Amino acid sequence: MHPLPTASETAHAQALLQYIDQSPSPWHAVESTRIHLEAAGFLHLHERDSWKIAPGDCRYVIRGDSSIIAFRMGDRAPSEAGFRILGAHTDSPGLRIKPQGHLREGRLIRLGVEVYGGPILASFADRDLSLAGRVSIKGSQGIETRLVRFDSALLRLPNLAIHMNRGVNEDGLKFNKQTELPLILGQTLPDAPSQTLLNELVADRLNIEPDSILSLELNVFDTQPGTLWGAHAAFLATRQIDNLCSCHAALCALLSGTQGPSTQVIALFDHEEIGSESHQGAQGSFLSDVLSRLSGGDTEDERRALARSLLISADAAHAFHPSFSSAYEPLHHVQINEGPALKINANQRYATDGPRAALFKDLAQKIGVPCQTYVHRTDLGCGSTIGPIASARLGVPTIDCGVPMWAMHSARESAGVCDQWAFKRLLQGFLEEPLSL
Repeated sequence: MHPLPTASETAHAQALLQYIDQSPSPWHAVESTRIHLEAAGFLHLHERDSWKIAPGDCRYVIRGDSSIIAFRMGDRAPSEAGFRILGAHTDSPGLRIKPQGHLREGRLIRLGVEVYGGPILASFADRDLSLAGRVSIKGSQGIETRLVRFDSALLRLPNLAIHMNRGVNEDGLKFNKQTELPLILGQTLPDAPSQTLLNELVADRLNIEPDSILSLELNVFDTQPGTLWGAHAAFLATRQIDNLCSCHAALCALLSGTQGPSTQVIALFDHEEIGSESHQGAQGSFLSDVLSRLSGGDTEDERRALARSLLISADAAHAFHPSFSSAYEPLHHVQINEGPALKINANQRYATDGPRAALFKDLAQKIGVPCQTYVHRTDLGCGSTIGPIASARLGVPTIDCGVPMWAMHSARESAGVCDQWAFKRLLQGFLEEPLSL
């Protein structure tokens, strides 16, 4: 039987694509999340302020503009009912523009890039690329931060013609990161300065003076909108499925849910793709700081709360690709549109243990959601998630799971429509269902 997405599954997938289209950088992902939270009545808290929290309160906190934690307080104190935490990450592998990035070859201007995380570099070639990110400017009241985004194609990484690269189909498409990855931005007059071109474009976009720009943090993204594809429109394709699909699922699970005894938390971190070691990353203090304050600031109550807590690390899983069957563990093929995947690794690259695996499967059965189990091939290095990091830092047992997808870390990835809705339902059940910890 062919998977035929229901109206609910299709609508949810389209909402995901819209969320990703609005989030071309981790800073934009947090802003998109903030807009949804505020529309649902969540109020903004600042870490520098004193917090007064009551049962049922819905609040959110932002750190570093690119990480966000939102929560709904339970009807019991955290020390008595603990936290249900959904963790994901806002960043994706790709290219970032260097601060002094202009490279000139005659009239041609290119922008130098740094590789962020582990993208499939060849997938960025011959695509309509643009820029989005954060700009710091000198304003009338001091330093201000603005988001910027260019919707139209602004950059390109043209391939070398096969006539000059005869072995490309046998050897694969490769780029030297320093000399061959710079992206073509435009042309200028022979005697015109080139180092100001990008600043001028940003200033024009933000309606400010170029001289007011103090720093640029710009992410390269593919401008092609997300789409449904395949027979029965059962698949979706877009950028940043890893891991904005999990951010969206966690957000929808929180917003669709209702108050329960436990305090419900979603924590969306930046910098997972580069190790999470930053003040707003999962290795930083952001989550533990927030949970401590929600526990009342008392060490005893905080420890009791964490001992009653459980974390889901929501991150994408590798779907089986029939053209490359030898890349997969033979007895653990995870299929598209057959349910979210529980991720297990004996070396703790994923944090799931036996009791939590059983809990995950039992929850899926209660909700009526299919689930699968993923294990990486033994002779290949296994990626990791925020799961082991956050679990070790908090001392909280953790489940690693995610939606199956193809072409992880490509400029354009693919996943199944049915899986997105199933994952949201599973995460909502985790926040609301009584669980035996």
